[in-house]
Amino acid sequence: MTTNSNLQRVLESGGFAVTAECGPPRSADPDIVIKKGLLLKKHVDAVNVTDNQTAIVRMGSLAASALLKSIGLDPVWQLVCRDRNRIAIQSDILGAAALGINNMLCLSGDHQSFGNQPHAKNVFDLDSMQLLGAARDLRDSGRFIYDSFEIPPAARPGLFIGAAANPFADPFEFRAIRLAKKIANGAQFIQTQCIFNLPKFTKWMKAVRDRGLADKVYILGGVTPIKSAGMALYMKDKVAGMDVPDEVIKRIKGAPKDKQREEGVKLCVETIQKLRKIKGVAGVHIMAIEWEEAVPEIVEAAGLR
Repeated sequence: MTTNSNLQRVLESGGFAVTAECGPPRSADPDIVIKKGLLLKKHVDAVNVTDNQTAIVRMGSLAASALLKSIGLDPVWQLVCRDRNRIAIQSDILGAAALGINNMLCLSGDHQSFGNQPHAKNVFDLDSMQLLGAARDLRDSGRFIYDSFEIPPAARPGLFIGAAANPFADPFEFRAIRLAKKIANGAQFIQTQCIFNLPKFTKWMKAVRDRGLADKVYILGGVTPIKSAGMALYMKDKVAGMDVPDEVIKRIKGAPKDKQREEGVKLCVETIQKLRKIKGVAGVHIMAIEWEEAVPEIVEAAGLR
């Protein structure tokens, strides 16, 4: 089924896609979402809307996605398995499609022990691989999980289905194999973990190309502007799956305190320019964590617009 996804159109036309991230607020204030969206609107092809990231309660991803859709943005609705069983997951997929929200990113979700309500019960009825397959089946055959009912073709959700990949996690040799499994389960685009270790990412991309995977999926390299040396150290030591080389920390530390944000933006721009030269990279995903105002500067400096 065709979708109204701007992101899909850009990627399928061969354009170098640019996405950014919008974290919903810890309140019911729609103006916060709208303000963030307006900062990004003219600079990106689509905007990811996180789903209670780091297991901290926030405005729902689907509601925030609808708000961004209302001001003309193309949302990438993130859906995690942590908080929903398969009934709720499939129901939300239908609801999102009915609202014209067709990009979805399928994620397992951060464990609740990392958040502000560690005693909450998790669900994980499906994992991210199964979620991909469920979304694909709803779109392609109109079939629910273990259900003989079939949605008529005209009423099936038009979906552009994405997943995440971490090229830096251990064991490294299985990273491309895991990507292949996500593609086999329905992933059409991939957004990666933040890239600071370019040599390792380049090695992963070679493994991806060698398996023919770069021809089967659109890969958007994840980049994050670093605000300070403290942020760089935190990501290196406290964020699972993050690979921040010592030379990156040394570079940010070497800048005066009032220039560290500027240096972080410069590093991000340089990373984007290098990613554009890697065969198989179809775009970038800019994760400016609670720093959406940096995205226009990064996009312009990197020559993306």
